[in-house]
Amino acid sequence: MKLERSRELQRRSHAVIPGGAHTYAKGDDQYPLEAPGFLARGEGCRVWDADGNEFIEYGMGLRAVTLGHGYGPVLEAAARAMADGTNFTRPSPLEVELAERLVGLVDAAEMAKFAKNGSDATTAAVKLARAHTGRDKVLYCRSHPFFSTDDWFIGTTPMRAGIPRCVRELSLGFDYNDAAGLEALFAAHAGEIACVILEPAAAEEPRAGFLQAVRALCDRNGSVMILDETITGFRWHLRGAQALYGVAPDLSVFGKALGNGFAIAALVGRRELMRLGGLDHERERVFLLSTTHGAETHALAAALAVIDAYEAHDVVGTLARQGERLRRGVLAAACEAGVADCFALRGRACNLVYATRDRSGSPSQAFRALFLQELIRRGVIAPSFVVSAAHGDAEVDRTLEAVAGALAVYRRALDEGVEKHLAGGPVKPVWREKN
Repeated sequence: MKLERSRELQRRSHAVIPGGAHTYAKGDDQYPLEAPGFLARGEGCRVWDADGNEFIEYGMGLRAVTLGHGYGPVLEAAARAMADGTNFTRPSPLEVELAERLVGLVDAAEMAKFAKNGSDATTAAVKLARAHTGRDKVLYCRSHPFFSTDDWFIGTTPMRAGIPRCVRELSLGFDYNDAAGLEALFAAHAGEIACVILEPAAAEEPRAGFLQAVRALCDRNGSVMILDETITGFRWHLRGAQALYGVAPDLSVFGKALGNGFAIAALVGRRELMRLGGLDHERERVFLLSTTHGAETHALAAALAVIDAYEAHDVVGTLARQGERLRRGVLAAACEAGVADCFALRGRACNLVYATRDRSGSPSQAFRALFLQELIRRGVIAPSFVVSAAHGDAEVDRTLEAVAGALAVYRRALDEGVEKHLAGGPVKPVWREKN
């Protein structure tokens, strides 16, 4: 596999871009040494790097691309909108059309506001909750890896340099599926909690009644319940995982799959809260998601075309079926290779992630790097096993061949030492205090 062009681009990128990439999860420290540094184009579930090497891709733009790269109807809708102009001095009719469409889809939504990323939308939700309640503290689910680039969340991670202590102290963590622990936090900070924010689910499914318990605790304590559906929305269910699990949050955030790769996110929720960012109330005004590019026409048109595709085709069912086909095959390969005790899958079929462990059973970044390396050598890029609707049976079967080969090397590395088989060093977790 030739990587000369990637290596040159990596050298140049680190000279002008901090970290060499604009998203930490795409950085060089997240991939083994023998990985393509840059992907130049994609079609369906296949991508080509800067040197022309072809791969089957999983993760698909950090879970943003559920229909496949270059999905025709979405591109065509965006192109039509771009041809008419992307940004005007007054709102576009598309803003009304998409807002009405989302409010019609999401049962707990009465109003909608658009942004370019989920971070801005979750922060806007927290701001609304604070304005509505007059309180400052946020309870966030620390079992879920990411909510926002803003200080209220990043201050809770090891990468908190530059964030004032007084800001960090306003965010308090709780564990997923631990209703008793959440209730204890409410009791310890009575009358101080503005909101609770969590994903409906991630790698772990909600226990019976857990989300309903969160709803009840928020109601009992006068706090706002926020569901971050940036990932689960349009992947678990077209109407959001909240429809699947039967819970009605006050505010919800949608993103990623909403645009099939185009930059769009949405904050939706109850009118009583959302209207604080509007013109028809007598309370203090809330500066709510007002950005120059927040409602570019092509992204709105792309989102409308995505919803059309979901309503015309069983996209959610396809994600579930192909994810389950992949899950069964990977687990069978792990058993066949004799590594089932050290390699595991977690999460819903449509959103699979894997865990790598060493001989002692401890989580291992070195074995993660080795597994990634061996998949890449076999034509698969898979920081996760998150599928898209473009992953057909042929692509899944080809992936399973690559997995079998990679896990055979994994087995040998368990016996002989990972350093004997890994080129370069281990990958690193994003959340770390120092490089």
